[in-house]
Amino acid sequence: MDATVDRAFEKLILNLDDLVGLYRQLLDLARKEKQYLIDADTDRILEVNSQKDAVLQKVKLADTLRFKHAKELCVKIGADFENPRLLEIAQRLHGPKGDQLYNFHSTLEMVIKRIIEINKDNEALAQKAINTLNGTMNNIKETLSGKKTYEKKGTYKAGPESSGNFVSKEA
Repeated sequence: MDATVDRAFEKLILNLDDLVGLYRQLLDLARKEKQYLIDADTDRILEVNSQKDAVLQKVKLADTLRFKHAKELCVKIGADFENPRLLEIAQRLHGPKGDQLYNFHSTLEMVIKRIIEINKDNEALAQKAINTLNGTMNNIKETLSGKKTYEKKGTYKAGPESSGNFVSKEA
């Protein structure tokens, strides 16, 4: 392979390595979030969520670079550069370079799958917490409003038609 392909490949490999690191950070944060949800530690949940947002921004940037580097490599090796795929690039690059791309692909796939699983668990935990809070709020509301002991059952009796009957004349 020529030097331009080697340079494009190295850029892609460095980017993929960064991407795997970022996804591992995201996995670690999702695990922490799960524990904080179990512990009901709202301060730490908020802190982890802000960290997750920051890591997600970095992932978006790294993924944009990955697309650029993969596209550049696809042009040089004659692969589909409109929709660059790691597996297709790995097939075209035989030997250790192809194996390296296969390894990155499987690692990314595994880490992302695990992040999705933990996020689903976290969503279920958060939903249970919300349902519990709603139940508690309803119980408090019922307790504060009290039971309706006195109800409006009777009717008003019509009084005498003549005025001035409130006070007896004898008084």
